Amino acid sequence: MDGGTKLARFAVDKGKKLILVSLAGLIWIQPIVSLGPLGAASSIAHAAGEQTTKLDVQDITSGAKLIKYQYTTTRSGKQVKVLADVIEVDLSNPYVEMNVMTGKGGQLTTRQSVQGMAKDTGAVAGVNGDFFATGGQGVAMGAAVTNGTLMTSPAQLQGMYAFAVKNDGTPLIDRFGFTGTVYAEDGSTFDLAGINQESYTTEPDKAFSHVNKMFIYTSAWKSEERPKASSTTPTEVLVQGGIIQQISIKSAIPGAVPEDGYILRAHGTAADYIANHFAVGQKVDTSYQLVSQTSGQALDPSELKMMIGGHTLLVDQGQPSSFTRSTTSISGSSAVARTAVGYSQDGKKAYIITAEKNSNSTGMTLVELQKFMTSVGVWRGMNLDGGGSTTMVTRPLAETEASLAFTTSNGGAGQRAVANGLGVYTTAPQGTLKGLKISGTSTLLIGATTSYTLKGYDTYYNPIDTSGIQATWKSDNGNVTWTGSQFKAVKAGSSVITAVSGDAMNTLKVTVLGGSDIDGLTPDTTYGSLDAGTTLPVTVKAKLKNGNTVEVPAESVKWEFTGMKAAVKDGVLTVQSVNPGAKVAYATPKYDGYSGTPIVLSASSEQIWESFENVSYQVGFTGLPADVTGSAAIVQGTGDRASSKVLKLDYDLTGGTGNKFAYAQINGTAGRDIPEGATAMAIDVLGDSSLNWLRAEFSDVDGKSVYVDLIRPLDFNGWKTINIDLSGYSIKQPAKLKRLYLVNLEEGQDERALSGSVSFDNIRFTAPASSDGDTGLPSAKVQMIIGQKTMTVNGQKQGLDVAPLVKNGTTYVPIKYILDSFGGSALWNSTAKKITVTRGTTVMELTVNKKEFMMNGSMKTATVAPIVTGGRTLVPLRLVSEQLGIDVKWEQKTKSITLES
Repeated sequence: MDGGTKLARFAVDKGKKLILVSLAGLIWIQPIVSLGPLGAASSIAHAAGEQTTKLDVQDITSGAKLIKYQYTTTRSGKQVKVLADVIEVDLSNPYVEMNVMTGKGGQLTTRQSVQGMAKDTGAVAGVNGDFFATGGQGVAMGAAVTNGTLMTSPAQLQGMYAFAVKNDGTPLIDRFGFTGTVYAEDGSTFDLAGINQESYTTEPDKAFSHVNKMFIYTSAWKSEERPKASSTTPTEVLVQGGIIQQISIKSAIPGAVPEDGYILRAHGTAADYIANHFAVGQKVDTSYQLVSQTSGQALDPSELKMMIGGHTLLVDQGQPSSFTRSTTSISGSSAVARTAVGYSQDGKKAYIITAEKNSNSTGMTLVELQKFMTSVGVWRGMNLDGGGSTTMVTRPLAETEASLAFTTSNGGAGQRAVANGLGVYTTAPQGTLKGLKISGTSTLLIGATTSYTLKGYDTYYNPIDTSGIQATWKSDNGNVTWTGSQFKAVKAGSSVITAVSGDAMNTLKVTVLGGSDIDGLTPDTTYGSLDAGTTLPVTVKAKLKNGNTVEVPAESVKWEFTGMKAAVKDGVLTVQSVNPGAKVAYATPKYDGYSGTPIVLSASSEQIWESFENVSYQVGFTGLPADVTGSAAIVQGTGDRASSKVLKLDYDLTGGTGNKFAYAQINGTAGRDIPEGATAMAIDVLGDSSLNWLRAEFSDVDGKSVYVDLIRPLDFNGWKTINIDLSGYSIKQPAKLKRLYLVNLEEGQDERALSGSVSFDNIRFTAPASSDGDTGLPSAKVQMIIGQKTMTVNGQKQGLDVAPLVKNGTTYVPIKYILDSFGGSALWNSTAKKITVTRGTTVMELTVNKKEFMMNGSMKTATVAPIVTGGRTLVPLRLVSEQLGIDVKWEQKTKSITLES
């Protein structure tokens, strides 16, 4: 569970089948009556207001399948639906088995994600296992047995259960203790307290676990600390080949436990025993076993295929059981992600269970988990670790590795590294081809081509080599066509593609997205210079209505040009010529009738952004790593720059290791605005021939850093002007220049200078001409009156087809008439209910009833949204006009609007 000490537990009884379960997402599905055949949705009604519905069944391997359920319950008076994923394992199947996965390389104190452990061990499925102290070394609290070897003994805690499978396939869930003995050569003995355990506080006596005790540590214990923070001074004995090799009184033996031996760790009375009865060269022996705390019966670990520890008992004899220990520390009454394990009444099925908590699911309380477990056939079951640890991985048909079955409650943080896990393994031989699986994208854009690959699985549902398989491909309609080597998306709609090889066949439904599926079409490049010969990269991204964003293949985009002649080839736009008198031109991407955000190309000029003559902001130095030293300051230049000021960056990179950086910060850490629409940058640099790199770091409108190489390597002395084309860097504007800096990479570091000095001067940006200059846009004075279908333009009256109006304190106008007077255009997209407004170098995209709008490719939010009245679209006057550089005056008495530019 998140935070604090983590506990986990297994439940065991007689039988031969196990089930793994995972509870997921809040979804609404109409349940179907009675349990149906494999793969069919079916449902079971149990307690009032509760229902378990089977949604899907997927084979993982021979003897193991993933069953998806939906669990419906009432929580706080409201109906809640949660998904559950159950891995059902047939313990009577000779080709499947369960085992414990431990950290990295099968060693304790080495936490790893469930997916990582599954990959390392070849598991076809798995979940997280036992509880562990999150602040400790990462060792399970309960017993763990792998292939008959006891990895860890159970901690002395009350009410903790464990799940095991015997060598004959019988599952059991019980509470276990540990008993062991050390035999000295002189015939004396001493009790062993445990094997490979972390330090902890025992229950119920609340004693320190390692005080006056002797523990055994094997080579499965990776850490050189045995254990960490034990509050005791250890005496340690190294045993190899049954002979004492070394005795260290009141100090640990340095290093890890050797592969061919073990270390006895003792304290207090146990250490005294060693001092009195052990000597180097003498023989020593040990024996230990597990003991059922319910029956008192001893259990030799060699009788087990596996055992994994857990927490409270959840299900007993097919009914929810009383909790065997407090569930407060594991948020028992809260709906969280959970993991559990259990088995069927006949002992032939095992169930591994996880309850999801993510954006699609609220998780489960322990009581809800109990009810769900009984509804799917669990006869006896127990709780494993949960919260952020809850993870399930399964191997899809025809794939070679297991992958996440659902998003963990950590979300973007991904999978938690845990102490151990419960894995499912196949031992089946290679079978013959049973089925095929088509791998590839199921979503295409018009004009795109794609290839699909075939993967196969055998009669045991394990992956099989398909490299020699020849298949015939086809599509069921003309939305997607087969070219002989690839499929090409031709028009919007759905198609089913089919691959056939002998008796094996597989299909994949492919959707070709149309304009109605698009919610935004935006080029990465926002601005460009309006000159013949200008080239711009024009990668376009589409935001889909499902919320996803995809890059649109160049062949899928059609372009419309205004104010110029241009062409796009291989994702690059080239201006061929500029229309006479044009000061601004637009390149508008289109996809299946959907018009996107235009790229603005305008007459540009080079503007001096910073000469460092009259700087009023802060300039500072930062080194990375911290051992890098230096300074950044505005100083008087030297030589031919003696009469001007420059930004000087001195650096000393001799300290620290790895990649090194010396930063000249602009305006503290905030940076400074660069001209809107900047397409190029020029900067004078005084080089030192250090062969280091020089870079500039920009911050775009979304706060994202964009790194621009100025020169690599810096191979000159004296002043030199560096020119940089910014159009290909996708800097979303408005943007800031945050810092100029020097880079010294670790690779080849001995070939570059570690100390030196560079200077910067006269930073210039090429950007669209200022709105105060000659933009070619007309000036006008326009007057409108609320409710009247007329307006005056420079004193001349003309009609309107819809009158301005005031609604909820906001004035709305038909934007077309304003643009007719002040220059610009408005394009209406009836499918998307979107209007694109362009005037000069400004492009706005507004959507009916949406407050979010695009301004020169950047998302912004307004307080009001466009509306539709009488079949006409009206836009908020002040929002649009002020963004377009038009002054607005309101006369309350006459209800009149005056606009001037």
